[in-house]
Amino acid sequence: MATPDDWLQRWDSGNINFHRRDVHPALLRHWRPRGGSVLVPLCGKSLDLRWLAERGHTVVGVELAERAIRDFFAEQGLTFDRRDGVLPAFAARELPITLFQGDWFAFRAPPFDALYDRAALVALPPELRAAYAAHGDTLLREGAFRLVVALEYDQTLVPGPPFSVPGHEVRRLWPGLQEIERRSALDDVPPKFRAAGALLVETVWRAPHPA
Repeated sequence: MATPDDWLQRWDSGNINFHRRDVHPALLRHWRPRGGSVLVPLCGKSLDLRWLAERGHTVVGVELAERAIRDFFAEQGLTFDRRDGVLPAFAARELPITLFQGDWFAFRAPPFDALYDRAALVALPPELRAAYAAHGDTLLREGAFRLVVALEYDQTLVPGPPFSVPGHEVRRLWPGLQEIERRSALDDVPPKFRAAGALLVETVWRAPHPA
C-alpha cells in the first residue's frame, strides 16, 4: 500500500507516470457548470486546474506534495503568493487558482459549488475511501455538481495505486452519482498494468444529472 511518504518520494524522484500531459478527455466532454468554485482533491500538477480556471471557475486544489504545487506554477508560467495557515496556501496571481499543501483531512473551507475528482479516489486504498468521501461531502454545498473518474480492473493482477474502484463502491460512497461513460484506459496508465495483462476500464460518474 502506498503511504504519504511513498507519494512524496515519487514526486521528489520524478516517478509520476500517473501525471497526464493534457487536459483529461472526460473533463472536456462532461463538465457542465459555468462559473462558481471547484474543489480538486489530490490535484498534483494537473493541467485540469488551469482549464477550469480559464473557464471562469475559482479553483481550489489540495495536494500533499509541495514539489507538485511548485512544479505546477513553474510549468504553467504562473506566479504565486504563499500564505501560512493550517495548510499553507499557494495562490496564483494571474488566475483564480489556489493550491493548499498538506493532508486532505485537515483541509477546511467554505462550501464549494462543484467537485472534480480525476485522481483522488483511485489513489486511495479501500480503508480510506469512505472517510475521504465523507470529508469531501462536508466541503460541498447542497446540490453541488460532481464529476468523478474511476478505474476498474482485476486488482489481483497488479497492486495499486491507482486502485480499482468498482461501480458498487462508487455508488455506496456517493449514492447520487450516475455512471455516464465507460471506456478502455489501457493506453493512459503506467506500464505495470500492461505488463501484468490487466484490462483497465475507465468509468466516469456525474451528479446532478442534466435535465
